[in-house]
Amino acid sequence: MKILRIVGVLGAAALGLTSCTASSVPAEATAEQAAPEQTPAIDLLPLAALPDYQLGGSYDPGADVQIVVRDRLNPPDPDRYSICYVNGFQTQPTELDFWPANTLLTNEAGPVADPDWPDEVLLDTSTAEKRAQIRAVLEPWIQGCATSGYSAVEFDNLDSYTRSNGALSKTDNMELAVDLVAFAHAQGLAAGQKNAAEDAAELKPQAGFDFAVSEECAAYDECSAYTGVYGDQVIDIEYTDQLPRSFASMCADESAPASMILRDRDLVTPTEDAYHFERCA
Repeated sequence: MKILRIVGVLGAAALGLTSCTASSVPAEATAEQAAPEQTPAIDLLPLAALPDYQLGGSYDPGADVQIVVRDRLNPPDPDRYSICYVNGFQTQPTELDFWPANTLLTNEAGPVADPDWPDEVLLDTSTAEKRAQIRAVLEPWIQGCATSGYSAVEFDNLDSYTRSNGALSKTDNMELAVDLVAFAHAQGLAAGQKNAAEDAAELKPQAGFDFAVSEECAAYDECSAYTGVYGDQVIDIEYTDQLPRSFASMCADESAPASMILRDRDLVTPTEDAYHFERCA
C-alpha cells in the first residue's frame, strides 16, 4: 500500500540563516534559541485504494479494503488508513447539547436546521468570536481523532452557508475551514474536504485541504470538480437509492475517482438486511 507523506517545518526563516561561529554569538543567546518547530508528518490517502464508509456503525471490513472512514466516537481500524468523521459546520443529531447557544445559527423561529437533515442545526460562523467558540468545541474532538490513532479527518457540511438564507457566507465558512485544517495538520492529521464540489477549487488552495470525500459525485456529474483539484486524492461514495444509471457505467467514467464504492444510504453494518457494499470491477 503506497502512502504519500508530507513533512513540514515551521519557522522557515531558520532555513535561511547564514553560518555563525560560536565566538560571534553570545553563549547565553545560543542556549536560549528555540529549535524550529517541527510539524508532524502527514500521511496522504493510499493511491487507488479501496475505501469503506462506516458512519452507520463499525465492523471489520473486507480484506481488500485499505481505507476506512468512521465517526469520531468510534475507534479507528488499526490495520488500515483510517479517516475520522467530524461534522464541522452543523451539529450532529444527538449532540445539540454540546454546543453553547450562541454558536448555533438562529432566526425569529429558533435554531436554523438543515432542511434535508432537520435534526442538524447550522453552526453560526458569521463572526470571529463565534468561530473561536466553535473551534473550542471542535479542536478537542480533532485532537481525540489523532490521539486514538486516526491518520486523517474529514470535515462535513462546509457548504452550510448555502442553507442559511444569506445569514452565513462562503467567506465565513472558509475562515473556519482554514483554522480547522491548520489545527488538524498540527496534530499530524491529513484534512479532507467533504462534499461542496462547487467550492473545491477554492477550498484546497485557501484552506489547505489534502484530499476530498465526495458523496454521489458520479450521480450528479461532479467528479471532475474534485479530481481536477485533488487528482488521485479523492474518495467517492455512491448510494443504491440514487443511481441514475448502472454503477458499472459510473465506474467506467473517465472522471470517476479510483477510490469509489456503492453503499446503502444509511451505511448500516453487514448484520442488517439493508447493507450493501460494492466496488468497481
